[in-house]
Amino acid sequence: MKKFKTAKESRLSITELMLPSHSNFGGKVHGGHILSLMDQIAFACASKHSQAYCVTASVNRVDFLNPIEVGELVTLRASINFTGRTSMVVGVRVESENVTTGDTKHCNSSYFTMVAKGEGGKNLPVPGLIIKDKQGMRRFARSKERKLSAFKRDSKYDTKNFKVEEYLEYLENENVKMDLD
Repeated sequence: MKKFKTAKESRLSITELMLPSHSNFGGKVHGGHILSLMDQIAFACASKHSQAYCVTASVNRVDFLNPIEVGELVTLRASINFTGRTSMVVGVRVESENVTTGDTKHCNSSYFTMVAKGEGGKNLPVPGLIIKDKQGMRRFARSKERKLSAFKRDSKYDTKNFKVEEYLEYLENENVKMDLD
């Protein structure tokens, strides 16, 4: 296995026709179906990069920007944005295309942290990332910043560290009522 790989070596895309069976009660494609496709391509991209079975450790923010209609083609693109010792951040972009007009729209983007697994479920080291351009550097830096922010946020709100008094002002003008014992 190579010690380092470019994002291009693991980049993948898939296109799928959205069928009536993929729709929700509102007649649009169900978000859960899109999330499942996103997880599948993130798995494939991470597995291709690491040459190992991978699992989803976390998904960072999924915003549904535009609805997807039944009958549209959905294209998902996945690329390695960041590599740690045993984990990778896979950027996934979703676009839909109206087959009759050719109009395309960005539906969502998200970031999946995937971990390479070996025998007995042990974490495996993954190849590092070769950054070739400014875009690659931006993606790597953004992923690193996102990871650091999540750690700070998680520790800040840890039960042992949390002080109610410091957050009372957060409740002002909110649809909430304090009724602590």
